[in-house]
Amino acid sequence: QLTLVESGGGLVQPGGSLRLSCAASGDDLRGYIIGWFRQVPGQGREEVSCINLGGSYVKYADSVKDRFTFSRDDAKNTAFLQMNGLKSEDTAVYYCAVSYYVADRPTQCPMDEMYYWGKGTLVTVSS
Repeated sequence: QLTLVESGGGLVQPGGSLRLSCAASGDDLRGYIIGWFRQVPGQGREEVSCINLGGSYVKYADSVKDRFTFSRDDAKNTAFLQMNGLKSEDTAVYYCAVSYYVADRPTQCPMDEMYYWGKGTLVTVSS
């Protein structure tokens, strides 16, 4: 059983930065594709970023590209989301989730295929 715990959320002013962490236990994170997602109450959950095994490829939603950086440290069984230049539109609960690697399939994080989810951490961007 893999358990994921997000941390690092909080209140930040527009233009500020936060670093979110996703700590895994119960299994080795290195065996999974990892995704970050976010959700505003009353709205649907959306994909923020997705990273492949080994961390050599990352894709980002257009809304966060060039501002957010997704990385993984498999030796520490932890993934990170560095969030810079935060905007009010980034306010949401942020979740990490993982999916099993599928050979010969391009790296992707379909929401309905993410097998394990954390409980989320709240990011509030406000002046």
